[in-house]
Amino acid sequence: MSVLKSVNPYNPSRIVNYPQVTDMNLVVLLGRARTAFKTFRNTSFKYREQLMMRVGSILRDRSREFAELITREMGKPVNEAEAEVRKCAWVCEFYAEHAEEFLERRIVETEAEESQVIYQPLGPILAIMPWNFPFWQVFRFAAPSLMAGNTALLKHASNVQGCAQAIEEIFTKAGSEVGVFQNLAISSDRVAGVVAHEYIKAITLTGSETAGIAVASEAGRHLKKCVLELGGNNAFVVLNDANQELALNIALSARLQNAGQSCIAAKRFILESWIAEDFVPQLMKRVGQLVVGDPMEEETDIGPLSSVKQAEEVEKQVKDSVEKGAKLITGGHRNGAFYEPTIITGVQPGMRVFDEEVFGPVFAVLEADSPEHALELSNQSRFGLGLQVFTQSESSAQLFIAGADEGAVFINAMVKSDPRLPFGGVKNSGYGRELSVEGIREFVNIKTIWID
Repeated sequence: MSVLKSVNPYNPSRIVNYPQVTDMNLVVLLGRARTAFKTFRNTSFKYREQLMMRVGSILRDRSREFAELITREMGKPVNEAEAEVRKCAWVCEFYAEHAEEFLERRIVETEAEESQVIYQPLGPILAIMPWNFPFWQVFRFAAPSLMAGNTALLKHASNVQGCAQAIEEIFTKAGSEVGVFQNLAISSDRVAGVVAHEYIKAITLTGSETAGIAVASEAGRHLKKCVLELGGNNAFVVLNDANQELALNIALSARLQNAGQSCIAAKRFILESWIAEDFVPQLMKRVGQLVVGDPMEEETDIGPLSSVKQAEEVEKQVKDSVEKGAKLITGGHRNGAFYEPTIITGVQPGMRVFDEEVFGPVFAVLEADSPEHALELSNQSRFGLGLQVFTQSESSAQLFIAGADEGAVFINAMVKSDPRLPFGGVKNSGYGRELSVEGIREFVNIKTIWID
């Protein structure tokens, strides 16, 4: 059985091998999750709240340690990694405070003597998680699922197994019972068997379209619920009446956080024609001031991509688009796993940087004739995760709020996930919601009670 390899993208000679669990041990872990559920489901919200608060405290106390682990495994600048860990503490604290309220029984007036709706946990939930936010993606699932009384099994990306082990350790240190949260060190080709296992009651996946289709198909064969948070090709729309300085400042973070390796990163920059003349030169100026280098250094803005393979894919997407008529304004060079922050203009539908999700620091710029044309271009995507629109016009803002085929619309702000708001997409960006009240109710049995 092959090992799972964690390769430091900044220094590829640093490789850590993690053995996979055997088939026999995998069955044991599944059994532990089921056994733990029988007890854990009956614990009080107060008990779970205390557990989750201890988890949050560990995350805050050891945020730098975990950040450095994230950076070693997938290359994110360490400051961004530490912010990610602290956000995980926030989501733990948020659900510790609000879970009981979100799952409080609801009395409904009917002709019955008494009728109500109650929310009960389902059982062991399988979480299939990606490498780009190796802590946040896990905790935004784990916090609501565990607070609801489920148990959790994590199948993490192969290249961030150090993070996966650390997360399991956090729950153990916080005092969770054996089997409440477990890491499954397995390769992707073993996932279908786990999805099919009778002890698994539901599945959540954050990842690619291909992975989402495979998992949803397997879940469907066994009539198991799943939540899919897949890719995105978010538009960053700047209309002529926008506050240009605000839009420029946000553009860098929206596109370049995690070196652009984010499903909700701004990817297609749709500029109304008049403002485009000044916006692009100003964007070039800001991009030219970025520090690219060692992700462990405090001053670094952009680190390597997660792997040489990932950087090569971005390189191909840009080259193909330039060959089809786009103009390379700045960047476009690759060195190992590093890919320069890049701006290309004259982008059109049919080019890879317009049609596909580009998981790297590439600004794909195109112009629109009007707000209506900008909305049309924004919607011309098989994805529908979110977009940001910059305008000072109420009517233009309402145009996008009403007409965007997206899971989220942010006006004069960057698309982001927030524990207080539901998160998820439509079309090929997946289905179901994470976070807020909607997220915690995804993996519960919504049971109707009628008493006469």
